[in-house]
Amino acid sequence: MSAHSRRTGRGEPLVLLHGVGLDHTLWDDLAPLLEPDFEVLRYDMLGHGHAPAIADGVTVQDFIAQLDAELDRAGWQSANLVGYSMGGLIAGAYAAARPQRVTRLALLSTVFRRSPDEARAVLARLDAAATQDPEAAAQVSLQRWFTPAFQAARPERVASIGQRLLHNDRASFLAAYRVFAQGDPLLAQAAPGIACPALVMTGEQDVGSTPRMTLELAEALPHARAHVAPGQRHMLPVEEPAIVAAALRGFFLEAAGAPSLV
Repeated sequence: MSAHSRRTGRGEPLVLLHGVGLDHTLWDDLAPLLEPDFEVLRYDMLGHGHAPAIADGVTVQDFIAQLDAELDRAGWQSANLVGYSMGGLIAGAYAAARPQRVTRLALLSTVFRRSPDEARAVLARLDAAATQDPEAAAQVSLQRWFTPAFQAARPERVASIGQRLLHNDRASFLAAYRVFAQGDPLLAQAAPGIACPALVMTGEQDVGSTPRMTLELAEALPHARAHVAPGQRHMLPVEEPAIVAAALRGFFLEAAGAPSLV
């Protein structure tokens, strides 16, 4: 364990990749539910948390190299892989580039083939992130990511995510956001070559990684299924960790004879 990673639990190797502007603490609600069945590795991606800073010019290949290094450090030849939001982009690209290292793949709240309007919107948010007051930008993100009910019931957890956004190194955040905002072609190109079984999951009310995207991504992957969580927005692993854990356990463990809950 280090300042930028945690490795807990017992069982099959499982790696969790967080979203843009976040860090490995995104998984604090979900990881304990997975630890009875998996050895869970979560770490800060480049430019986030305590990981090395990045600058313009960083590419998905840099994040792939980081994941290679994390698996090597753990002594794992292969692992199950979960990617959330930007982490889904990295996880999908990794599964295509390193098929021998990914046993099964889960893509949570992952963007796929944005429409022209959706592409313009995310590029506008990237431009705003470079000029807008960071606190105002963080509040806009939190409103999009969390349901009103969760914001009312768990304001301290929403605030902790907001603080994470505010503490980002600005240059690193913008460089990572650019990879995320411009990354659509990468996953579209990678999808047909991802041979491992895959689960694609999002919230019914997620306006960034929509149900349409999830269904299309599952269709584009050779061996995939889709799961849309009713009434949920973008922050599935935080708002509904039990639902996500049940889906992941059912999917990852079914090969060992456990029933699928998806």
